[in-house]
Amino acid sequence: MIDIKLLRDDPERVRKSQRARGEDDTLVDQILELDQRRRAAQSRFEALRAEQKSVSKDVGALMGQAQRARKAGADDAEQLRQQAEAARATAGELSTQVKELEQAADEAAREMDVIAHRIGNVIVDGVPTGGEEDFELRETVGTPRDFAAEGIDVKDHVELGTALGIIDLERGAKVAGSRFYYLKGDGARLEYALMGLCQQIAAEEGFVPLVVPNLVKGQTMAGAGYLDSHADEVYQLPADELYLTGTSEVGLAGYHLDEIIDLSDGPLRYTATSTCYRREAGSHGKDTKGIFRVHQFQKTEMFVYCRPEDAEAEHDNLLRIERRILDALELPYRIIDVAAGDLGGPAARKFDCEAWVPSQERYRELTSTSNCTTFQARRLAIRERDPQGSGTRVVATLNGTMATNTRPIVALLENHQQADGSVRVPDALRPWLGGREALTASGR
Repeated sequence: MIDIKLLRDDPERVRKSQRARGEDDTLVDQILELDQRRRAAQSRFEALRAEQKSVSKDVGALMGQAQRARKAGADDAEQLRQQAEAARATAGELSTQVKELEQAADEAAREMDVIAHRIGNVIVDGVPTGGEEDFELRETVGTPRDFAAEGIDVKDHVELGTALGIIDLERGAKVAGSRFYYLKGDGARLEYALMGLCQQIAAEEGFVPLVVPNLVKGQTMAGAGYLDSHADEVYQLPADELYLTGTSEVGLAGYHLDEIIDLSDGPLRYTATSTCYRREAGSHGKDTKGIFRVHQFQKTEMFVYCRPEDAEAEHDNLLRIERRILDALELPYRIIDVAAGDLGGPAARKFDCEAWVPSQERYRELTSTSNCTTFQARRLAIRERDPQGSGTRVVATLNGTMATNTRPIVALLENHQQADGSVRVPDALRPWLGGREALTASGR
């Protein structure tokens, strides 16, 4: 969620970020107006509540004096009684005003919260402005194979996977519907190999492995930023008030929910391999063939909690690790700096690694890493002891995909296909495949 202090102190920076995203920058002024209304009501509420407490004390004292005067038959007994009744009436009026002001402050705060959830994270300086096609190319790694020069007619992953007997789309659709699939034999082993390689590299890089829930409460899903503009992508179980996660990032983000964590020894780095679920509600007609865009998949994710000043360095580190994996898979790829209009709400900056897909003759996203600064942690109330003061402050969070099961399989099959229909296995995956150098129709 947007930092209200930043919005007050530097509203133009937030407006600029909204414009870069192609979003409504007038939301900033709406929040500022509501914030002013809330603070004015709160200030008046506190002043009147103090006055109410003082008058209420006077009522008690005056009532006591009037009662004693009446018993004693004093001449001023009636006057004291009238003063007490007047004070009681004033206290009642103040009580009504206090409640109204409290309600006004609460209502303004609720309206602020609703609008604040419509504002994406403030982008980092240097993020390209524009939409999906306005990314900036950072680097291209490797050269796509010249299959024509090798005398090979390029087959797509569906044809290759079907011939090898490792992908079964027909039975997946029969059992679960479109965008579902079976991985069989070497296909399943290839998934295990990919996830095993990711966990091995994560361990080498010092990440703590977690097994995370795939079902989470609304508080956690919203805190991670997945119930704002992309709620239609999420599978929900209304009867249980739970959501199926589309990435283990959600469970990892919620791990320290409402905690004060210790970052004195450096960032906390976690990883998880989990089953993920996405409705792909906005992808009608896109990637309908094969397993590139599916409803269920395996994914190994990295997640980092760090101090805000360390976030950009941690972002570069996550990208470096993702590159280790793509290099190990021996895939040609490129790295892009995603434009602001193509960022998810929580991300202040995102780098995508896109592998070359020969049958499509273009680069397609395999992994991404996002710097979410303090956006998620503010929603999830994750803080640290302020190293410069006596209080606490919100931490930063980052995430990075190591690999999914489906998209790397697409790239592996197509980039490493051979003239005889086999698929070469990169050296890094061979230990998980019995040392085999190639996938063949015989499975040997």
